Parts: sequence; structure tokens; C-alpha cells
Amino acid sequence: MPANKVQVPRISDAVAASLEKRILEGSLKPGDRLPPERELATELGVSRPSLREAIQKLASKGMLQSRQGGGTFVTAALEKSFFDPWQDMMGSYPNLREDMLEFRRMLEGQAAEWAAERATEADLQRLEQAFAAMTEAFAGDDLERRSTTDIAFHQAVGEAAHNALIGHLSAALLRLMHDNIRLDLGELKTIPSATSLLANQ
Repeated sequence: MPANKVQVPRISDAVAASLEKRILEGSLKPGDRLPPERELATELGVSRPSLREAIQKLASKGMLQSRQGGGTFVTAALEKSFFDPWQDMMGSYPNLREDMLEFRRMLEGQAAEWAAERATEADLQRLEQAFAAMTEAFAGDDLERRSTTDIAFHQAVGEAAHNALIGHLSAALLRLMHDNIRLDLGELKTIPSATSLLANQ
């Protein structure tokens, strides 16, 4: 009776899985450009045709996008699958804003707990930089900058939790609530001591 043949994975499949894992874990973020083909192939120890095939596989999933003459970039596919339908719903049902705020508090509370346990030295440096930028922004009156730095800090917390779902859900949720965050920060600006209270939090 013939023995079952061992299924050897294709090199391009292994490369695609490696890149997909980087995207999932957040080491490759939406908007990031992949290194040049020759450099990335050398880093991964594979041929350029195998790398091209792997990139095509991820592009077919919507996770990478090649721009003619501009390189290959990570898309926001994982966030958009959550973001797009809820953005439309929030426009039609304003009461969803309160539900989103409750969900954000729950998600960020757990993210902060895990970040405290799991953060690496690199994570701590990013958190310090993000917090310093947010503190500086809160000292001024530019609501857009305050909103952007607030989102960046909380996203850094989500990434420091080292949970793939929390990282991507946090990014999608913060993007979804960007306008609401800016509105809330504008309202808090009128409350005495609000800035110092937020910083302590």
C-alpha cells in the first residue's frame, strides 16, 4: 500500500503567511510601505518570483496594494471591515454613539491592563513619546491636534497589549469615533481642570 505523500508547502505560501502575521501583529501597519523587493527577498531568504507571488496572494485578499512606480503598501482592510458598516449606521442612528463609548471604555480598560503586563521596552518608549505629544497638544487650542494625539496615545496602548484583535479593533474604533473624540475634547476644554484630570487618567 503506497504511503501518503507529505505535503510540502509552497515557498510563496510560507512567505505570504509570514507577511500576513506581521500585519496581524501590527509590526506592519496600514499605510506602511514594504521594503524594496530585492531587500525584502534577501531578508526572507527567498527568490524574488516567490516574493512576488506571495504579495499577489495578499493583494487578492485586500491586505496589500501595489502602486505602479510607488511600491507595495499595507491596506486598512482589517479595520475597514469593521469601520465602514458602522460608520454608515452611526450616521443614521445617533444613539449608537453612547454604545460606542461604552464599548470603547471596556476595550481600552482591558487593553490598559494587558499593556501594563506585556509592554516591551519599545512599547514603553512609544507610549512615553505619544503621551508627551498628547500633553503638549492639550496645552494648546488646536482641537484637531488634540484629537489626533489622543487617538495616537490610545492606539499605542492597544498595540502594547499584544493582542491582535484588540490592536485592530482599537484602531478601527478610534478611527470611527474620530469626530466624536474631537467634539468631546472641545467640550472638555470649557471645563476647569479637565486637561489635568485627563492627563492623570
